[in-house]
Formats: sequence, structure tokens, C-alpha cells
Amino acid sequence: MSPVDPLGVRLARSLMNAQSGGFLATPPGLDGDPGLGIAGVSGAPRSSEWDAVVSVEAPDIPGDEVHFVTLEDGTVVVDEAVPDGCLAPLADAVERELRPPYRAEAARHEHDVWAVGATRVAVATLPGTVDGDVIELTSYGGERSCSIDGRPCEPFRALEILGEQVGPDFALRADRLDESTWVVDCKPL
Repeated sequence: MSPVDPLGVRLARSLMNAQSGGFLATPPGLDGDPGLGIAGVSGAPRSSEWDAVVSVEAPDIPGDEVHFVTLEDGTVVVDEAVPDGCLAPLADAVERELRPPYRAEAARHEHDVWAVGATRVAVATLPGTVDGDVIELTSYGGERSCSIDGRPCEPFRALEILGEQVGPDFALRADRLDESTWVVDCKPL
């Protein structure tokens, strides 16, 4: 008689329960654990939120990751220290699918090949006197809440207008690029 493999038994039970349409109707993990199917909690993949995904050869970029924002006028603002102009192949590839402004993240795939994901953003101009780097504004059920670096503040009308463009209920995050330029991500709730 052969010993029973506990992982195989758990996997078989999970599959049988999934086939019957029960609570575990999502595929089990590699360890046989069925999980709850909650993204970020049980190993279920998060849905992709990229507006463009490209692969491109770019030999002059140091490191394995790079994060950048491309503004409407073509200006590229990069988080990491990289040589001038080395991100042009990445930006050119993204812009065949997505017009600026956008935020992009790139990762070296192998050798000089990079995978790039980009999302549309808006750009807002706010007074240079704003004290902070991140503004969060939410609107839900007619109630609005705004904070700068976690401190409550009055909402900025320019950000409210951007939020209202996606609907009455929204979550908005603005990150400072320079003294008065802010990159804004906004999603409907």
C-alpha cells in the first residue's frame, strides 16, 4: 500500500469542491490551499490597470527598474538617476499606444529588453505654497475629504474638477512633480 500524499489529497478535495460549484469554485494554489480568491490576501492575482503594456529594447538604461512620468509637452520626469535621453525608446514605444500625459513603470525582462506598463494621468497646476508631496481627495455620497501628506485640508478646486470628470464619487491622488506641477490619478468609486 502506498502512502497518501497530503498535498495531493488537499488538491483533489479542492478540485472536487470546485467542480460542484461550492465555496471553493476558484482554482487552488500550488500548495493545494484553496484560499478565498481575494486579491492581495489569498494569492489571487490583482486585475491589471495598465492602459498600455509594451516590450522594447533599450540598451542604455542602468538598473532593473525605472519609473517615470511623461507630460503632454514630451517632458520626461524620472524617479531614478539615469543618463539623459536613455528612456526615449521606452517612451516612444508607449506613445504608439497611449498619448501623454502618463505614468510608466518599466522592468528589465532580460538583457536589454524592457517591459513597460503605463497608465493615463492628468496634470494639475497648484500654488507653489502647498506644503506637502501627496494630496488625497475622495468624494462619496456628496461628502468630500482631502488631505496633504495625511493632514486634513480644504480641497483644491482644480483637483475637484478633475475628480468630477470621472463621476460624483471618486478617489484621487496627486503627487508633486515640481513646485507647482502635480500628477493626478483619479478613479471612480
